[in-house]
Amino acid sequence: MTREQAYQYGVRKLENAGIEESKLDAWYLLEYVAKISRADYFSDSQRELAQEQELLYFLYIEKRAQRIPLQHITGEQEFMGLSFFVNESVLIPRQDTETLVECALDLLKRQMSEKGKMPITPVRILDMCTGSGCILLSILYYMKEYAPQSEIEGTGADISGEALQVAQENEKRLGLEAVWLLGDLFSKIEGRYQMIVVNPPYVRTAVLEELQEEVRYHDPRIALDGKEDGLYFYRRIVIECREHLEKGGHLLMEIGYDQAEEVSALMQAAGFSQVKVKKDLAGLDRVVAGVYDRCA
Repeated sequence: MTREQAYQYGVRKLENAGIEESKLDAWYLLEYVAKISRADYFSDSQRELAQEQELLYFLYIEKRAQRIPLQHITGEQEFMGLSFFVNESVLIPRQDTETLVECALDLLKRQMSEKGKMPITPVRILDMCTGSGCILLSILYYMKEYAPQSEIEGTGADISGEALQVAQENEKRLGLEAVWLLGDLFSKIEGRYQMIVVNPPYVRTAVLEELQEEVRYHDPRIALDGKEDGLYFYRRIVIECREHLEKGGHLLMEIGYDQAEEVSALMQAAGFSQVKVKKDLAGLDRVVAGVYDRCA
């Protein structure tokens, strides 16, 4: 087949399978298999695909038609302008979560500008429920231009050993250094941190069956299920994290669009001050942040 014929085949196949973004997904898979840009395609759409490219494209289109996420087929997802390796062991990084990273970077940069340097060297950052490591690694990557890596110490923790293997692969890809700990929330955490960032499981158990097939069947349930009311992990985190925050340390957590009031109340009840809610680009509540002024 020519490039154009293959692309049109992919679009039809995905449309028939009910894939909403059929044209976009068919293009991404062609781009991935044939290693071409849109400019390459439009300048020479009648060029025939190599046989191995054609067979691989058909295979990937078939997988996508079966609702396997595009990112699990290509093994890649862009987040914060960086390419991350992903598989079925981790939650696929989503644009909404970039709000959490941006909030963390804003706080760190403000501390540097106000005091001329980091208040404590090295600054220790903990990413709880790290998954692919995209949150922690994005923070470390974009802080390189503001401080030497030796002045920022990053730790990622997760209950899944398979997830931590993905995080370690992304660490290597980006040429960064971090510490990875396997355990249930804070069970293996030692010492105190100036910042803790968390994207915990927060979907109500009853809602899981209403999610898209790509999420319901292919994202790890352990990374989604926030128990009956979606707040189980927030209740634990706001209490347990206090033993691991420096005085004046920041806790930043991603939330569901309808959880801001409840999570803010949990933080305030646990002794956090300056509790604020940050909206994402869609205008939905996405991050709750606060300061812990006492040491447990």
